Amino acid sequence: MDFQEKEVKFYIQDLPRLVARAQATGADLARGRLFERNLRLDTPEGDLVRAGRVLRIRQDDQVRVTYKDNARSENGVMVRTEIEFTTDNLEVTRRFFEALGYRVSVIYEKYRQVYRIGDVELMFDELPFGSFVEIEAVNAVLIEGVAQMLGLDWSRSIKTNYLGLFEIVRKNRGLDFQDLTFVNFEGVSITAADLAVQPADG
Repeated sequence: MDFQEKEVKFYIQDLPRLVARAQATGADLARGRLFERNLRLDTPEGDLVRAGRVLRIRQDDQVRVTYKDNARSENGVMVRTEIEFTTDNLEVTRRFFEALGYRVSVIYEKYRQVYRIGDVELMFDELPFGSFVEIEAVNAVLIEGVAQMLGLDWSRSIKTNYLGLFEIVRKNRGLDFQDLTFVNFEGVSITAADLAVQPADG
């Protein structure tokens, strides 16, 4: 599937409270809480990350391959070209890309549950370094409207992806591990300041 992905991301202090607020506004559960394991692929020289392109294999209740590029900000909303398809075997898919010269450059994990309000999707994410919500829709007006309905501070939206935040926290905390996994963050307490973000759910 090829389309323009439009989304906004916010750092959240109290995710259960925000989920309850979404439910109170009429949001319907589209997918229950699932564990995700993501494999970011790149050439050994890092050609994709330097060009601002993303190639990813994700496993949750299925296996999905995603390619993203041409990221830009429009009215505070992140817009990217996205191509995505499903496969039925993660290891075969990984070996296929390795045969083409790509390798796994980083692994990152999260739990995600998805709600829907009309044509707007709400992705509630729990990562090893904090909780977030991503709001995705076909245009910025819908996204901002739902953000306001949930009481989120639009000025505190995050302009980078989870791996970008990982690089920030690695630098700020002097972390030497390479993968964004729950095991790596065991016993490590991360604050909003470590991530250089501000909670949007004041």
